[in-house]
Amino acid sequence: MLAIIEAIPISIFLTESIPLPSQRSRFVCRQCGEVSSKWFGRCPSCGEWNTLVEEIEARGSERRRTASAVSTGTRSVAVAAAVTLEEERHHLGVGELDRVFGGGIVRGSLVLVGGEPGVGKSTLMLQIASLYAARCGSVLYVSGEESVAQVAMRARRLGALHDRLRLLSESRVEVIEEVIAAEEPRLVVIDSIQTMLHPDVDGGAGSVAQVRECCQFLGRIGKERGISVLFVGHVTKQGTLAGPKVLEHAVDVVLSVEGDEHTAIRFLRAAKNRFGSTQEVGIFEMTKVGLKPVDNPSELFLAERLVKSPGSVVTASREGTRPLLIEVQALVAPTAFGGTPRRQVAGVEYNRVSIILAVLERRVGIPLQTQDVYVNVAGGVKAFEPACDLAIALAVASSFYGHPVDPATIAFGEVGLGGEVRSVGHAAERLSEAARLGFRRAVVPRRVADERAGGLEVRGVRSVEEAISLELAGVRRRGFGDEGRG
Repeated sequence: MLAIIEAIPISIFLTESIPLPSQRSRFVCRQCGEVSSKWFGRCPSCGEWNTLVEEIEARGSERRRTASAVSTGTRSVAVAAAVTLEEERHHLGVGELDRVFGGGIVRGSLVLVGGEPGVGKSTLMLQIASLYAARCGSVLYVSGEESVAQVAMRARRLGALHDRLRLLSESRVEVIEEVIAAEEPRLVVIDSIQTMLHPDVDGGAGSVAQVRECCQFLGRIGKERGISVLFVGHVTKQGTLAGPKVLEHAVDVVLSVEGDEHTAIRFLRAAKNRFGSTQEVGIFEMTKVGLKPVDNPSELFLAERLVKSPGSVVTASREGTRPLLIEVQALVAPTAFGGTPRRQVAGVEYNRVSIILAVLERRVGIPLQTQDVYVNVAGGVKAFEPACDLAIALAVASSFYGHPVDPATIAFGEVGLGGEVRSVGHAAERLSEAARLGFRRAVVPRRVADERAGGLEVRGVRSVEEAISLELAGVRRRGFGDEGRG
């Protein structure tokens, strides 16, 4: 038996994890892109566990050959001359899209769009491609996940049929480069970057090295030829973009498609934009014919509101640079069997609600220590700005007393630990939006009470207790307990 073992070639015992002399090995973190010469269970940079993956590269890599072959004709440009170069933007003709892009898609820009599976990324990209083809020029839609027939079926359903929109089912970047050179499109959509393959990089599609090299390879083509490139990116179960962190640094614009699977509302937000503001948000509604822009989101979110319902208060929040009226709902119920009271929130920050409930107990005297409290923002909207504090406080008090707040009243303002109501920015725009939708009264911080909009009656308050006394005056005088909650 021993002789048989000695006769086996030693090459059989070599594993792929041992780098050959002509190769070099390194470890790259999937989360932050940190490069290390040896493996760690925990990334020394971002602190995440089990995120380092091994990469084996040939010493004569394409990257080194490219770096050593820089053209000697390259020249720098004076900043005074560069500022005269105007950026070329292509407008899509849809206000919600042009707003998020900063006025349109800039020629030669790289855009990364991420979102949960099924949220509508591919649908949105196909609609953008159709709009661009109709208004600006030829478009190449590259799908690494679906066949041409599958993409064509979706295009027919969306009404995205245009002669200048061409489809390609391919994942090899060198083949995509050849098609781009032959057809010269003005916009290229890559769906998705995690399915692309670079011939000079080891590893399967979606690995850290493949995603990074494919993004840089296709991005270089876009920059050199003046082609705008839109990448569709997958997200992890934590909600972050899959692949190395350098992926977000390599592009000019990072967009995210957000939405609740149980509602038809979708939000398009800009996390990074080198050509515009990151404060803009596009609001869409998912329909059977694709994503439709919502021109008046405030009316949409308030369309199904029950008037004269206890625990319902309308507030003026802000999405990007525009005001948005949303409904804050609260439900207060006795804790069963004298146990620990429950605190459940949706659409607002849990810690902010905890602070407001503590202020209502300590500063106003509402006994919530024996009450379950549920707070929700209707319509699947997420309202995290402090301006919603006053509406949350009024909604909780209204539900506790069982008495509705005037349905023609809006309220906004930040609540401090002392029970004071602090001012918030852009009060005039919030009041103007409320007046446009037919509201008659507004409860706001005293400091911004001088603002007027369309005959709206503005009442300024200094504290939460003053606001509750103003809106629930008759009920509060009857005291607490069951007799005060009817």
